This record gives sequence, C-alpha cells and structure tokens, in this order.
Amino acid sequence: MSTEAPKRDQWQWENATAGAAAGFATVAVMHPLDVVRTRFQVNDGRVSNFPSYKNTAHAVFTIARSEGLRGLYAGFLPGVLGSTISWSLYFFFYDRAKQRYARNREGKLSPGLHLASAAEAGAIVSFFTNPVWLVKTRLQLQTPLHQTRPYSGVYDAFRTIMREEGFSALYRGIVPGLFLVSHGAIQFTAYEELRKVIVDFKSKGSTVDNQNPDKLLNSVDYAVLGATSKLAAVLLTYPFQVIRARLQQRPSGDGVPRYMDTLHVVKETARFCSVADLKVSEVFTKELPQTS
Repeated sequence: MSTEAPKRDQWQWENATAGAAAGFATVAVMHPLDVVRTRFQVNDGRVSNFPSYKNTAHAVFTIARSEGLRGLYAGFLPGVLGSTISWSLYFFFYDRAKQRYARNREGKLSPGLHLASAAEAGAIVSFFTNPVWLVKTRLQLQTPLHQTRPYSGVYDAFRTIMREEGFSALYRGIVPGLFLVSHGAIQFTAYEELRKVIVDFKSKGSTVDNQNPDKLLNSVDYAVLGATSKLAAVLLTYPFQVIRARLQQRPSGDGVPRYMDTLHVVKETARFCSVADLKVSEVFTKELPQTS
C-alpha cells in the first residue's frame, strides 16, 4: 500500500509532464494554422477589419506577406502557456478522476466513467485557462485593418481588458468553453474504448502476459488510435469552437461587443451563415480541454 501510492503519484506527475511537453510541441509547430483557423472562425463576411481569405493556403500566404512571421505567430506566447498548462492539468486531473472512480470497481471503468473522468478534468482546466485563451484569440485577430489600438503583448492585453471591460471579460466564451469539455471527453473515451477493442482483438491467440496488454500495441496502433479519436472529437465539437472564438473578439471602438452571449452567436450565425459555415476551413490541430 505504502509503495503503490508513491508510484501512483509519480505516474500522475509523469503524465502531467508528458502532456505539457506535447502541448508545447504541438503549438510550436502548428500555431500558424491555428491563427488561420481562428480568423476563419470569426469572419462572417460582415466584418470590415478582416482580410478576405480564399482558403487555408491563401490565408497563410496573405498573412505572411502582409504581416510577416509575427502575424503567423500572433498569440504564440499565450498559446504555448495555455496549451502547456491545459494538457498538464488535464492529464493530472484525468488520472486522478479515473483512480477515484476505479475504487471498489476492481480497477475497471465503464465508458460512462471514462467520459465522466474526462469531462471533470476538462471543466476544471477551462476555468483555469479561459483568460489565456481569450488573450490568445484577440492577439491572433489583430490585423493591419483594425481601427482600435492593438495590444502590444500579453501583459498589455490583460491590462487593457481589465481596464476597459472589467474582470468578467476574461471569462467571455466560458459557456461554449465548458461545452468544449466534451472534446477531450470524446477524444479520450474514444481512445480508451478503441484501445480495448484492438487489445482484445490482438490478444486472441497471443502469448503476451495479460497483465501487460499494452505490449500488444505497436506505434502504428497508437497512431491510428490518436488520429481516430481526435477526428471524432473535432467533428463533434467544432461548432463550439466557432461560437467561443466569436464571443472572444475584441469589442469595437464604441466598446460594444459584436456578440452578447452564446445564444446571440447562434442566432446571428444562423441568420447570416449556412450550417456549413460553422465547420468551414477546419485545420487539424490540438485544443485544451478547452483545449485550444
């Protein structure tokens, strides 16, 4: 008992560290595409301070030409901080929740309990990281066409938001952010259940020790598991990402937000856009339990 507890705690911190490292690497490589995705998400065709992009490639080229590397990596610092903190906390609380639910169940969890563990972890992370994602979104949306004074950096963004809009503005988009908890829940639940299917399939006739079923899986299996579970989560939760991004836009010069709340975003989107616009130009990247 005394030896298992330290090992369990060590495993939790190892998972948290691995999650943080994965989050940093993902943002560093994919951030330009994340900038493009965010700009597509908020551009409903009625905003004059956003350039018009034909597709992802055209957007990357246009941003690079007109704004340089700085434009492609706008919001990089809060992106790194948010992703690193989100994934490290997510893995930590996810493991803690699974262990708590597994008590008195002989270590076996149902799909529902995997879902509950992931949702619980995601909700906690959302409250910690929403201000960071809001600043990241606003920095990514700053273009040369903006008429308001641009934020000079992360600190200036936080200070200006607090001064002009108040503390509550840091939690704009928290409602769709909480719905986005289902992204991580869907991804990890799909991962766990698909993993069981593959392990059960490969274990038939295998001589591998049943106490170590992960030895049956190879790198290709893990790649398929990761890609499949991520795709399922993206397809089901992307509309919530659009809603959150539109809510987190900076107010116009008169201080009035374009969208007042989640319901207003849905109504306006349904009014001016087709249903397909909610999923337009999706770029396959990581998102925090919000992820992102």
